Parts: sequence; structure tokens; C-alpha cells
Amino acid sequence: MDVTRQDRTLMAALERALAYQAQSLQAVSRTFALTIPQLPEVLRDAVGNGYLLCRIADTIEDDPDMPWEKKACWQAKFLRVVEGAGDPAAFAAALGADLSPAMPEAEHDLIRHTPEVVAITHSLNPTQQAALSRCVRIMGMGMAEFQQHASLQGLADMAALDRYCYVVAGVVGEMLTSLFVEFEPQLAEHDAQMQRLAVSFGQGLQMTNILKDIWDDWQRGVSWMPRALFQRHGCDIAGVRPGSRDPAFQAGLTELLGIAADHLQNALRYTLLIPAGQTGMRDFCLWAIAMAVLTLRRIAENPAFASGSEVKISRRSVHRVVFLSRLLHRSDALLQWSFRVGVKPLPLSSAVAQP
Repeated sequence: MDVTRQDRTLMAALERALAYQAQSLQAVSRTFALTIPQLPEVLRDAVGNGYLLCRIADTIEDDPDMPWEKKACWQAKFLRVVEGAGDPAAFAAALGADLSPAMPEAEHDLIRHTPEVVAITHSLNPTQQAALSRCVRIMGMGMAEFQQHASLQGLADMAALDRYCYVVAGVVGEMLTSLFVEFEPQLAEHDAQMQRLAVSFGQGLQMTNILKDIWDDWQRGVSWMPRALFQRHGCDIAGVRPGSRDPAFQAGLTELLGIAADHLQNALRYTLLIPAGQTGMRDFCLWAIAMAVLTLRRIAENPAFASGSEVKISRRSVHRVVFLSRLLHRSDALLQWSFRVGVKPLPLSSAVAQP
């Protein structure tokens, strides 16, 4: 079949977009820039693209100067762009002009390159596009809902935290599962179970980030802590300050560490459903789980921390995770043993059911 000049132009544009995607992942996420390349080549473009779409939605949410009503409007406009009903270039120019100068340059750059990111989205197959669009729809609408009430008062209770974690992370797990199942036929029989476990997987990772960033969020005037849980321990979360040694606050923090670790146990169950021969897919999951466990351990060791930088894991720890994962990733028994060792210092709560 002859390739027309127009085809060659489109292919060249897509190659440039994919090159930008790889570059942008390095700039906006150290974790995903590390894990996505481990996936089979066929999956990398779709997963990387899904992450950048989520990152654009996150950028809208994270803007410190934009009122929630405007954020909701931009989320709706972005969904239209993703679904092919809006002009990506016009969206990028208008949102770029509206975005706060306080946002990191990498985020501004990502918004400027929305047309390239969306061009990759529209080059994917229909199943992949549907999975990505669904994720952006639920995430954008959900984040707009939570932004309306975001404050240092925190969320009402664990049910609200569960819901928040779903719209910002659990739905990403569902998206990834749809991509994985389409790629690996052996997963089809586990699809329903993996979709349920994916929500818990996402919550484990998101709770880890929330706990690590509690005081960085506090600086922005936001808390995602569940008020009722801390009230049960005798703590008013709105009155707590960075570096707090209040026993009531630390008791609440300890309980949340246990719940997060429980969710990560479900994340391991999810990973072990992936065929042992798909080592790249397993590594993609295992590295995220291990880095989350190590972060929770750092928080447990230093519950009076005052900044996320104090509990951030080291590059040496990341290298150790990579080495051990590649050593153990084919053995379910060794992975289960390694996880038990990893979470042993954490206060597992058994409050999270296995889906």
C-alpha cells in the first residue's frame, strides 16, 4: 500500500507528539517516568497518554488562584477536547492564559502541548480511547465536586475520603485494568475482580500521597484528612499544625497508615493476577506498591514530620526496589513474603475488605 504525503505528515506529527509525551513524563512524574517504560511496548503509549490526560486534569485542580467554578468549567471543556468535540489548540491557549503563574513550568508546558497529547489519544484504538475518556470524565467531574468544599476543615469522614480517592486514583486503576485486559487475553477471566481490586490499589497509592503531602497541602489551605476519624481520637484536624506531636493527631495518622497499607495488600493481590510471564506489567505495579510501602514506613518512623520532603524515599531506596522486583517478579510466594516483611512495621488495620 502506498503511503501518501498526507499519511507521512500525520505519522511524523504523531512521532513528535510521542517524543514530547516521553519528555513530559520525565518532567511531571518521577514515578510514572520510571514505571511506564517497563510495560510492553504496545501498552506504553496508551498508559503514558492516559497519565498525561490525568495530569492536565490535575493541573486544573491544583491551580491555587483559580476559583472552583472556573475549574469545573475548564474540566468540562477538557473532556470535550478529549472526546473530539473541542479544539485542542484553542483550549490550550485559553487555559494557558488563565493558569496561575505560581504553577510549575512543567505544568504550563504540558498545557501548551495539549494538542500533541490529545493527538496521541485520538490515534489509539476505540477500546483504549473509551477507557481514557471515561477516566477523564469521572476524574474531572469528581475533582470539581471536591474543589467546591476544599478547606483546612478536611473531608467529613472515611466514606468521603474513599470517594475522593476513587475520583482521583481509583478510576485510574480501572482505566489501566481495561488497557491491561485488552492487551493480555489471559486476564479476561479476572476482569471483574481486577476492576474491583484496582479501585483499592488506587486508593492505597493516593492515601500514601495524601499522608506524605498533608503539610504541603496545608500550606495551600487544603486538607484531605477525614474529620470524623480524627475526632474519634479526640483531635480537631483543622487546628493541627505541621510538626504536631499531639498524641490524638498521631493516633489518627497511625490509623490511616494502617488503612493505606491494607489497600496496598489488595494492590499486591491485583498484581499477582497478572501472568508471571508478563514481568513488565508486574514490575509496573510492584514498583509503585513498594515505593508506597517505603513511604508509609518513613511516615510511621517520623509521624511529627512537617514537610513531604522529610518522608520522601531516597534514590537508593528506589534502586533497591527495582533490583528486588526484577529478582522476585516471577514468584508469587516470594512477592507475598517480601510484602509481609515490608509492611511489618506498619499498623495493618484489617479494616479494608478484599474486593
